[in-house]
This record gives sequence, C-alpha cells and structure tokens, in this order.
Amino acid sequence: MTQLLTRAKAGQGENDEEQEALPSLDKPGWYSQGNAVHLYELLKKMTGKPEPKVVYFGDSMHSDIFPARHYSNWETVLILEELSGDREGKPEESEPLEKKGKYEGPKAKALNTLSKKWGSFFIDSVSGLENTEDSLVYTWSCKRISTYSTIVIPSIEAIAELPLDYKFTRFSSNNSKTAGYYPNPPLVLSSDGMLTTK
Repeated sequence: MTQLLTRAKAGQGENDEEQEALPSLDKPGWYSQGNAVHLYELLKKMTGKPEPKVVYFGDSMHSDIFPARHYSNWETVLILEELSGDREGKPEESEPLEKKGKYEGPKAKALNTLSKKWGSFFIDSVSGLENTEDSLVYTWSCKRISTYSTIVIPSIEAIAELPLDYKFTRFSSNNSKTAGYYPNPPLVLSSDGMLTTK
C-alpha cells in the first residue's frame, strides 16, 4: 500500500542526480523524496533499538510538522522565522561587537508577525455582538502550532550553542499555549489570559 518515494542521491554536491526508487534504505547517506517508514526502519537498524526516538525539524506546518507528528508520532521542532523579528532590539541586537563576526553585515529587516493585509499570525479579533466588546482569539495557525509542534524556534542558530542536555519547555495540554516557544513566546501572546479559544 505504501508507495516508495525514496530516491538515492549520487553525492552531496551540485551535480547530484536522482536515481531509481529504492526498495529500502540500507545505509546512512544523502536521500531525497523520502518516506518516513523507510527512514524509521533504517534508524532502527542503525541504533539497534526497536523504537528509536526521532526529532523532526521543519519550516512548513503542512509538509513537515503535521505529517511527522500525525503519521509517525515523532517529536517536531517548527522553525518559524516570524519569531526572530518579534522582539526587535533584543538579544541579537544587544550582542557585544567583539562577539559579532568580522565580516558580518547589517541584519536583515526583521519579519513581522502582524500583516497589514492579513492581521496577526497568532491572534485575531472577533467582533462582539450588540453592545459587547471584541474578543481576541487564537488563530487557526496558532492552534495548529501548539497541537503539532513539540517546540517552536526562530532558527537553528537560536539553539545551536545550547548544551545537548538542555531541557526545553514543550507544548502540552498541561502547559499554557505559549510554553513551547523558544526563546520567548511571541509578544502578542504575552497577554495569554485575555485570549479565548474558538
């Protein structure tokens, strides 16, 4: 029933060529068009464990995070660039000059979590009925993030220098909706008590 989509790459350079579909993965290497079932079987063989733990990193809720969590039950780390611009003038900007690279150019303009056309990525305002105030609610995207992601980071660089045994606070039904954002939740979610779920 599962169609094998795994294709081997000849190398890891610019001139890589896709080859015919493989029946299984038999060794570590460079693969594309992958199949999670075959990757998991390779990991079992490599680790000698019947149920190796997998943490999947991705920047797409649709093609990375949702399938990895929903179909494979893997831990997932969503890389969400919108978090990097949320707190302008904070840690990255206040870094001492001696810690910055010699040839480091000016930082790119920070992404914004509030679109003039679409509104906030995280919260939305719902008009109240007659004589009632508008209320803030989590957006569909925000709810999917906390449902299918273990944690959310702005970039790989944000966690690269952490110790290997660093304990992240995860999203869970026991924690607030902002618990899994590292290093900080988006500013618009800081007033967590005011939001309702619809």
